[in-house]
Amino acid sequence: TVAHLPEHPTVVEIGCGSGHFLQALAQRRPGRYFGFDPNSSVVHNSGFQFEARFFEPLTDIPQLQPDLIVMRHVLEHFSRPAAFLERLLLGAQQCSHSVLLLIEVPCVDRLLASIRLADFFYEHPQQFTTSSFTAILQRVGAVQCLERAYWDEVIWGLVQLRRVPVLQEHWRQTATWRDRCQEARAAVAQQLQALVAAGKKVAIWGGTGKAAAFMHHYGVDAERFPLVVDSDPAKVGTHVPGTGQLIQFRDVLKTQPVDVIIIPSQWRVRDIWLEMEREGIAAAVVLTECNGRLVDASALLAGVRAPN
Repeated sequence: TVAHLPEHPTVVEIGCGSGHFLQALAQRRPGRYFGFDPNSSVVHNSGFQFEARFFEPLTDIPQLQPDLIVMRHVLEHFSRPAAFLERLLLGAQQCSHSVLLLIEVPCVDRLLASIRLADFFYEHPQQFTTSSFTAILQRVGAVQCLERAYWDEVIWGLVQLRRVPVLQEHWRQTATWRDRCQEARAAVAQQLQALVAAGKKVAIWGGTGKAAAFMHHYGVDAERFPLVVDSDPAKVGTHVPGTGQLIQFRDVLKTQPVDVIIIPSQWRVRDIWLEMEREGIAAAVVLTECNGRLVDASALLAGVRAPN
């Protein structure tokens, strides 16, 4: 492993335990060493920086820019090991250089040959043969070394994680969309609070499915927004999941008019708008979610009117 490292490497070990492996590497090849383990403590002056937490591939890899990532007797504890390796691969796309991955796991080749049932225990939801271990490594990169040790009871592999340009673009798009979502949650919440502060009477049209999701995302609580209506009689008398508003039939808006109607599902705006016209239900403003804001639904439905 040391032979594959540059001078003064940056090395990360996921699940470092007491850190003996990192200390041994650091003695042979001085550099920057980081150990991550939420269930361990490391003595001071250990020769590396210890983080008592889970490793987060999508943030820690771009920040630390490691040359080598080490996982020794960790992957077999994952319920979805391939998914975690793919997150390592995605994080590695943000490095300015290629990243090596060293993984060591128990090998069950001899277990299968000798039917040792005691080896199947609760801490290891994954069991790797030489074949399956090779296959999972090849999913994320080019295998540089693959060897068995400890009388073939353990297998380890060194992989050069692939450079995949399209993943870099996916990363950029995902990060941009995440930032826009955070901006949207803040902006819509501010708009909702502004309606409350202005003393507007507000009705939410729709109480389940996407409408309920809208209320959860933007904090549409029962105290500030008690009035929720629906066109479906089967939903009337039930409550919005989680937020708890009583779902009333849409006709309540005929006797209890409101200033603002919010239609959370944009794809429902057209048919609800036509239903309002047909039933004689009106409000000064009808709003819907679009591009991270609450916008005037009439602007989206120019020219839509109920048939004669």
